[in-house]
Amino acid sequence: MALVDPVGPDVQRHTLMSDDKLAALQDRLGYRFADRSLLEQALTHASAVSPEAARAQSYQRLEFLGDRVLGLAIASMLFERFPDAPEGHLSRALADLVRKETCAAVAGDLGIGTVLRVGKGERRNGLARKEAVLGDACEALLGAIARDAGFNAAANVIRIHWQQRLPELDSVAAADPKTALQEWAHRQGLAEPRYREVARAGPDHAPVFRVVATIEGIADASGEGRSKRIAERAAAEAMLTREGVTND
Repeated sequence: MALVDPVGPDVQRHTLMSDDKLAALQDRLGYRFADRSLLEQALTHASAVSPEAARAQSYQRLEFLGDRVLGLAIASMLFERFPDAPEGHLSRALADLVRKETCAAVAGDLGIGTVLRVGKGERRNGLARKEAVLGDACEALLGAIARDAGFNAAANVIRIHWQQRLPELDSVAAADPKTALQEWAHRQGLAEPRYREVARAGPDHAPVFRVVATIEGIADASGEGRSKRIAERAAAEAMLTREGVTND
């Protein structure tokens, strides 16, 4: 039987959301919770409870667990998919797949922000739409699944929602475009590349960012992506391509 963190009486008395919303989220997730309190805790930001209750009633501890569960599951997926790739290449791919931006993108696909419980003032301020919060809540949800049914159940959910995000072999082998651009600029005696967000479009749960890469003395290059970091990498790649630099 899975162990459950103690839940305070306020959370026990409070219905976080309707059964229909919970059911819809679980359908999108591809997993049905045996213990509803774990699901509710994973969807509760610390601002929605008292500071004294935050540890037991918010998603903070579940996020800690989910971060480790995600890392192990993704490492295993990469190990299986790329049996000949060296450790350094796998490490770069792992870092991209477990970072907050990727978790926030998955959270956007699942609609976690629309059901996340935050304080009233924080919801008005858009806290439930912030990338860092969405990423944390996504990790907490994975931690909750691990508590509810074990690591394998969480790993199966991760496989469903991260499989399409796994890179191709050539992407795993390639250096990070931002690193490659920085190294090229250094060899040319140029200033360090700078990145500037110039536009944001799309809905709050699935934004598209446009970023411009700038190096003094050469023309700017731009890129787009579902997170600022992805857009920065696209801009760096665009500049490398335009300048005829091979991204080794």
